[in-house]
Amino acid sequence: MGDATVRSEAALAPLPAGVQRVAQELQRLGHPHAPVMLDDAARTAQQAADALGVGVGQIAKSIIFRRKDDDAAVLVITSGDRRVDEKKVAALVGKLGRADAEFVRSRTGFAIGGVSPVAHVTPPVTLIDQALFRFEVIWAAAGHPHGVFQLRPQDLVALTGAPVADVDQPVSAV
Repeated sequence: MGDATVRSEAALAPLPAGVQRVAQELQRLGHPHAPVMLDDAARTAQQAADALGVGVGQIAKSIIFRRKDDDAAVLVITSGDRRVDEKKVAALVGKLGRADAEFVRSRTGFAIGGVSPVAHVTPPVTLIDQALFRFEVIWAAAGHPHGVFQLRPQDLVALTGAPVADVDQPVSAV
């Protein structure tokens, strides 16, 4: 797990409600890795990568959009070193709008910075970016800015049932 500062087993109880929901869903689906809580928040892909001692590309970041036609949540899971190409996503799911913090919480049950790929209160339209398949091991948010869980890109497909698509653009070095 790299250099992650993870809370001891005793410090895990009680887990935040969102993390409990994710843990229960992962267990129900037979996923071998339970969520872990980091000492520091991992609201951004870089913060998560630093806390875990992995490359930023290994962080599966969850981006929520609002589909204009029906107000559905659209979840795009992409690599932490990539930016979602909204035109590519819209070509697959329809016109998109921005999702504010209230929309994200009401549709997913999670706060921005902790949106998990699983255990949403309302199942979103989900797409998985093919860029994640560059890695053997990735990490995703587990329902809280301090919570993460380990998985493989193919596990993400199995856990969500979502299609894999080209929906990103590389982030330019500044």
